[in-house]
Amino acid sequence: MSLVVMATGGTGGHIYPAVATAFELMGRGHDALLLGQRGGMEERVAAEAGLRFRGVDAGKLARSGQGRPDPRELLRAVRGLAQARAFLREMQPGAVVGYGGFASLPGVLAAQSLGLPTVLHEQNARLGLTQRLAVGRARAVGTAYPQVVGLPKSKATLVGMPVREERQPRAEALARLGLRAGSLTLLVMGGSQGSLALNRAVPDMLRRIFGAEGRTPEGPVQVLHSTGPRWLSEVAPRVADLPWYHAVSYVDAVAAWSAADLAITRAGTGTLAEAAFHGVPLVMVPLPESAENHQLHNARQVQAAGAGRVVEQADLAETLGKAVLECAASGTRAAMREAALGRSPAGAAGRFADLVERHLR
Repeated sequence: MSLVVMATGGTGGHIYPAVATAFELMGRGHDALLLGQRGGMEERVAAEAGLRFRGVDAGKLARSGQGRPDPRELLRAVRGLAQARAFLREMQPGAVVGYGGFASLPGVLAAQSLGLPTVLHEQNARLGLTQRLAVGRARAVGTAYPQVVGLPKSKATLVGMPVREERQPRAEALARLGLRAGSLTLLVMGGSQGSLALNRAVPDMLRRIFGAEGRTPEGPVQVLHSTGPRWLSEVAPRVADLPWYHAVSYVDAVAAWSAADLAITRAGTGTLAEAAFHGVPLVMVPLPESAENHQLHNARQVQAAGAGRVVEQADLAETLGKAVLECAASGTRAAMREAALGRSPAGAAGRFADLVERHLR
């Protein structure tokens, strides 16, 4: 069997599909490790998942106000490429798999410079910048959408969005998270790093619609709000008087999705895929600054399927509370849950692992 290196990092949307594929390949007898930015989120996630990790330098390719790349970031990228190249030359993996984002670039380009097979996974309907740099020499690209702008059809294989296909019994998940049974559980998650807009708008809105006792017209409610490490100190004091409101910096995603009845989220592809797998209805607030406004397009597809409601960030103050109350109603929520399960990416990790195996050395 072969060693497969997952070149990934930056955001959960890039990291968690790599983790899911790594576990799928390991279940088939292969070895797997994550290669990403030293000190990045991917290093922490790998440790929590029990996966091996190798860190290198990585530089963002965003441009400065003068329209030219920041030379310091370019230097980091070049340094990371050399580090990844030395590591891959030593390890000689059967393939390197790239998941997009600046942290994946050193590993993918280093592999291609050494003649190692590379396979990419593209989550969005438009090929990202780092993927465009690597797609020419990639053996194949697994996609989450039937058509991807900028991707040659000859290299594309529709596999879906890999997620950890693991659920916990609801009672077990609630206990693990310190939550009580018998309450409607609302998950608030603004992405792996948290969302400033959600962190500022949601606590006051939920206080207003659920009251000091935390109730809907149908019964008690409890909130699990993953703020992101940077924002916990701002959010926690604002809800300290609400025993039903639990603000934490970070949550175990499998436990959180297994416990949730409804969620307020951004609309990244990874978040939407996890919600669908777990059958959790969504109130989605797309990130306005997302590339090509892809989060808004993602969210509208979920809404069209009946699995969620879209609230644009500009309309948060006026419409978020109304949308949450409507979706919290048991009848509405049950219908949305069925629609969400109908969008489930179950099997995507296996299909992508099949594609990777076809191109192993």
